[in-house]
Amino acid sequence: MSNGCRSWMLKMPYATLLATLLCIIGVGVFCGCIYRVFTLCLRMFDEVFHFHLDWLEPVQLVCMIVGVAMAALGIMILLVGCLTTGSTRARVFRSRPGRARGRTSCAVFMGVAYILQMAWMLMFGVLVIGCVMFAIFWNMCLSDRVQVLQECIDFRQFAFVFPNNTREEDMQVCGAGEQKLFCKDYVENIQVNLVLSAVGCFLVLLSLVNYLMCLAANYAHIKDQEKFVDLSEMQYLQVSEPGTLAKDRF
Repeated sequence: MSNGCRSWMLKMPYATLLATLLCIIGVGVFCGCIYRVFTLCLRMFDEVFHFHLDWLEPVQLVCMIVGVAMAALGIMILLVGCLTTGSTRARVFRSRPGRARGRTSCAVFMGVAYILQMAWMLMFGVLVIGCVMFAIFWNMCLSDRVQVLQECIDFRQFAFVFPNNTREEDMQVCGAGEQKLFCKDYVENIQVNLVLSAVGCFLVLLSLVNYLMCLAANYAHIKDQEKFVDLSEMQYLQVSEPGTLAKDRF
């Protein structure tokens, strides 16, 4: 292995790189699947229950923005990790103002990562609830009353979820064609995408935990770098002063 390749590998923050890969993969899976979930939900409410939820589209847009912002944050933290690893740290944070800015950057990113971790944990909880809810709907579709007796799937017990002007017949899914549309085309696909969205969200949570550990370690490394520089300056001053070493010996 050449010296250039070896020095390049020593400068690579592998823990932060692994966290960034987890973040990008998780955000990609989350954004792609959650976009599909909202699209299918809008079509399901329009075609099966015959009403439109206006707030789903803004929530869909917010989820996309949060995912893109999370990926951008991961790349910025990776950049901070590259600057605080190996010999690069000694060159970048040589001066006292530079070390102060480095510690401040790590502290700010740790605070942002902690807040985002709470937000993604809340999102993960919502996705788990959604998975459980659509699993119940899928079990209703597979019940003997629906498959054998061809009874309607009744949602009138969830009337509080529907708009006030919704008719009772719109709260029931009757007929083989409408039941196939609801169960196979929507509920099954939404459930699969919800599970994948939860998996992507979990990967993002893992990446945030790794980011917090890496940022804390980088903060400590920059602080240790400051102590090392101060110690080197003290030794240099002692050596440069005439007679200092001889006095110290006695």
